[in-house]
Amino acid sequence: MPQFDSLIGFLDSRSFGTVWYWLVVIGTWSVAGRSVIGVPTEIVSRARMAVKAGEGESPAMLHLLDWLSLLLPRWRLGAREGAVFLGLTGFVLTSLAILGIGYALELALAAFLLLLPFAILFWMRVTLARRLLPLLEAAEQGAQPIPKAAAEAVRRMVIHRRLVTALSMAAVAVTAMWGALWSLVHPYGF
Repeated sequence: MPQFDSLIGFLDSRSFGTVWYWLVVIGTWSVAGRSVIGVPTEIVSRARMAVKAGEGESPAMLHLLDWLSLLLPRWRLGAREGAVFLGLTGFVLTSLAILGIGYALELALAAFLLLLPFAILFWMRVTLARRLLPLLEAAEQGAQPIPKAAAEAVRRMVIHRRLVTALSMAAVAVTAMWGALWSLVHPYGF
C-alpha cells in the first residue's frame, strides 16, 4: 500500500492500471445511456412506435408527455445558476487538466477524462430540456395538438440519445487510448 505524504502524492496514484477505474468508466456510461433526461428509454420507444403508427392521442404519447411534465422543471437553469455552475465546472476541469497533462499526475488526468464528457452531457441535457419545455407548455395549453407535440418531443429525444451514444463511445475510446499510451510511457506509474 503506497504512503501518501501529501496531496500531490495522493494524486499521483495509479488509475489507468486498475480495473476499478475502467469499471467506473464503463458503468457510468452504461447508466447514462439508460434514460433521456430522466425519461426511461422504454417510454420513448413506445411513444416513437405510436408516432410511427400514426395513432392519435395514444396512451404512450400521453405517458411520455406526463414524464416530461414531471422531469423538465428539474432541468431548468437560470442565468445565475448557469453562470455559477459553468464557472465551477470550468475551474475544476481546468485544474484537473493542468495537473494531469501539465504535471503528469495520473489520477488528475483520469478524473479529467472521466468528468469532461459528463460535463458535456450535462449541458446537452440542459439544452434538450430547454427545447422541450415550450413543446410541453404548448401541448398543456392546447395551442398545439398532443400528437404533434409528442412527435416533435420524440424526434428531439431520439436525436439526443444518438448523440449521447456517440459521445459515450468517443469518451470511452479516447480514455482507453490515453490510458494505454500512459501505461506505455509510464510502465511503473511514474
